[in-house]
This record gives sequence, structure tokens and C-alpha cells, in this order.
Amino acid sequence: MTAPQMKVPMKVHESASAMDDASQGARRATEDASSIASPPGPEVAATAKRRQFSSSERHRILAAADRCSKTGEIGALLRREGIYSSQLAAWRKRRVASEHTALAPQRRGRKADPALAQARRVAELTREIEGLRRKLAQAHTIIDVQKNSAPYSGCPRPRSRRRNPDGRAQRLGP
Repeated sequence: MTAPQMKVPMKVHESASAMDDASQGARRATEDASSIASPPGPEVAATAKRRQFSSSERHRILAAADRCSKTGEIGALLRREGIYSSQLAAWRKRRVASEHTALAPQRRGRKADPALAQARRVAELTREIEGLRRKLAQAHTIIDVQKNSAPYSGCPRPRSRRRNPDGRAQRLGP
């Protein structure tokens, strides 16, 4: 494989053959260097990966932090483990919350499935709505029958009132 020749500016006092020898040596040096290690491409960007701690690591670090009693020991621990104080504080809060829920009394028996409980509630409300609609239809029927049977039952119908031009009601009839 032939490498492309490099253009080297010629100086007046050097010969062309000396320049060719120098460029050959430079080519050999670059070929040797390229075979040793190639630099990464400019398109490849190194991405940092977020560190994740297992629960055993968190418990170990929290126990070590709890054992720290002197000034500066917690800071040294944080630097050694490579974590921030806010992360340690968040782990402590989660530990207290989990201990609190572990000590809370548990409900006995089967646990209610929220989706199933919601479906049962919807069915119950649907049945209640249908019952109320039936009662409303029955009440409308009773009211219609009472309206139509009032003249036959001997109950006097209420008399209508007409208004005077001044806005007062005027009674009609005897």
C-alpha cells in the first residue's frame, strides 16, 4: 500500500532528494504510530452513566455514616464513596419511611384489588340509577293520573287568577 506523498515546501539551500528522504521517514513514523493506537472518531461522544447503588451498598454506606461520630468523618465517607450529602439524606428518609411502614399494623385478610373495587362500585351506582329512574317514571304516572281524574273525583279545580293592569291578582267566578 502506498501512502500519498506529502507536499513539503522546499527551501532554497536543501536538495530535493534530502526532502524526499525526510518525508519518507515522516511517513514511516506516522504509519508506525497509526498501527499502535488509533484515536477515537470525533463522532463518538463518551456518555457518562449514572451510578446505581444496590440496596446492600446503600445499607452498608448508611451504617458507616451512622458510625461516624467525629467532625469531618461523614465528609470523608462521602468523598470515599463518591456520593453527595443530599443522596445520603434521601437514603435516610427512605429508610425511616420503610421502617415506619414495616412497623405499621397490617390489615388482615385479602387485599382489595382497586380495579375490581371500582368496577363493583360502578355496577352498584348503575343499579341505583336504574331504580331511581323507575321510581321517577312511577311518580310521573301517578301525577298524570291525578291530573286527569281530578274532575271526576269531585275535587274542585283551583281557579285561575287574572292580573289587573296594576299587577294585583283578580279573582274570577262567584
